Amino acid sequence: MVIRMQVAFYKGTDRLFNRSVSWWLNGPYSHCELVLETVNGISHCASSSFMDGGVRTKWMALNPEHWDLVDVWADEDEVYAWIREHKGQGYDILGLAGFVWRPLAGETRRWFCSEAVAAMLGFKHPWRFDPMNLYCAITRLPAVQAA
Repeated sequence: MVIRMQVAFYKGTDRLFNRSVSWWLNGPYSHCELVLETVNGISHCASSSFMDGGVRTKWMALNPEHWDLVDVWADEDEVYAWIREHKGQGYDILGLAGFVWRPLAGETRRWFCSEAVAAMLGFKHPWRFDPMNLYCAITRLPAVQAA
């Protein structure tokens, strides 16, 4: 079933890594999460994180000072099937290096954040999407309308 979800884009600058990625990508975002659900202000998110060892889901408080949320339509069954299939796979450092030198497509069983989120959303060639490219791509899609 196609439902409304959100992609959360991280714009925090507390860590050198985040500042460096934002600078390199020439935009505010250095990480992203697919928000699966929100309960009492805490969001259940899915992504791939270097700090968390790769593909995972996690409950997080998304402080609006550090996160921008963008509505998307997503096939809930496909999203959860992707998570079940890939959960626990490692973080794609080589793919992250592809932001600098595009011929590096990364490793097939590892994922960086925006690559994982793009794959969950059904994008072709998800390795092509850094956080800024993914933001630009999904904000060009038709807006999610309230049911």
